[in-house]
Amino acid sequence: MLKGFKDFLLRGNVVELAVAVVVGAAFTSIVTAFTDHIVNPLVAAVGGDNEMGFGFRLLSSNDATFVNLGAVISAAINFFIIAAVVYFVLIVPVNAAKARFAPEKEPEDEPLSETDLLIQIRDLLETGSYNHAPADAPSAEAPVKVTER
Repeated sequence: MLKGFKDFLLRGNVVELAVAVVVGAAFTSIVTAFTDHIVNPLVAAVGGDNEMGFGFRLLSSNDATFVNLGAVISAAINFFIIAAVVYFVLIVPVNAAKARFAPEKEPEDEPLSETDLLIQIRDLLETGSYNHAPADAPSAEAPVKVTER
């Protein structure tokens, strides 16, 4: 029972997922601080003197109808930074390591086309080797009578 659990935990996908979650959670705080303290002030500077941030009010007399575009822009920047770092720091190296250490696969033979099979049959018939059945061919119950023309 414990062996099966150990095999499950050591399977590549589970370990990679755990590492990605931990690193992603740790990196999120760094990126959030970056967007809160660097990107948000830049976006607010573009917004002008509006004390609520970069956005607009749906009803000019009601502050509760303020649509904060700065928060949406910050969240989008936050997402793209986290996604890029997780991809380039975790996914690309893991895929490169898998490709480097994975056993090489033998190339599979492509199945012969119908034309190639017919050419092989024709060549066998021309050489006269059609009287001999291959060793792995199933045997017929009744003998086949071959007549010459």
